[in-house]
Amino acid sequence: MLNAGRRFVIAGAAGLALASLVGVVVASAGSTGRGPAVRAAARVNFVSVCRFSHRSTDDPIVYPDHPGLSHDHSFVGNTTTDAFSTLQSLLAGGTTCQRPNDTAGYWMPTLLVAGKPLAPLSATIYYRRRTRARVTPFPTGLKMIAGDAHAMSPQSQRITFWNCGAETGVPPSSAVPTCPTMRGSGLRLHVSFPSCWDGTNLDSADHKSHMAYPERGACPADHPVAVPAISLIYRYPTAGGPDVELASMGQYSGHADFFNAWNERALTRLVNRCLNGLRHCGRGNGAALG
Repeated sequence: MLNAGRRFVIAGAAGLALASLVGVVVASAGSTGRGPAVRAAARVNFVSVCRFSHRSTDDPIVYPDHPGLSHDHSFVGNTTTDAFSTLQSLLAGGTTCQRPNDTAGYWMPTLLVAGKPLAPLSATIYYRRRTRARVTPFPTGLKMIAGDAHAMSPQSQRITFWNCGAETGVPPSSAVPTCPTMRGSGLRLHVSFPSCWDGTNLDSADHKSHMAYPERGACPADHPVAVPAISLIYRYPTAGGPDVELASMGQYSGHADFFNAWNERALTRLVNRCLNGLRHCGRGNGAALG
């Protein structure tokens, strides 16, 4: 396993005061699901919007240096991502993201409609805060996977789900829905990554064990470093339905990969201004920083 070469120092008195404020927001968000505190929690974010880049049967996290060994993936973000990708190659690559400093690699299994691949229209990537503790930017080169590529039954909707867009009224579901014909409607796949890091390893044997999900706004003791909570959403030009499945097999195997190759200075500014500053930056406010 790789080592990040450092551990992070616990924040001082100012950081603790900010953590207390966020604790109120997070605790409220986990209770009633309503009210101004909940809305405030939902609005603490920054967003990276990225066009589709390319498809391939490569996976530089699971099968590095072995092209063609994976199921088919649809890549957004870094335009050079392939089986031979390294941190150095990604940092030198271009990006399909509106934020020019987001040269990270993101990928999901390719969507199949009646057995034929369908590229996503775009990806919306939310970077949120899910903990009372101050958020630390991802270490450069961090790799992680969320979701189970082999799942044959529904996974937790905390990790992955399908929907048709917020305006449609179609609730999140583990199975692919049939989306209504209306403006703003279309099939979407959501995958949420863990946001607690062990503070040492940039990867692990299963590409998951160095990361954990927070509970009640706190990271577990063995994964003490709070990092941004990524929600990756692919939007597809289809209404869904029974003919839709993923290249990783079936409808339940939703998962996603993240290889951090952000410009470190830009990511740090966004994390501190937006997540630690309790601001809703979205895709616009703070765009010059990212």
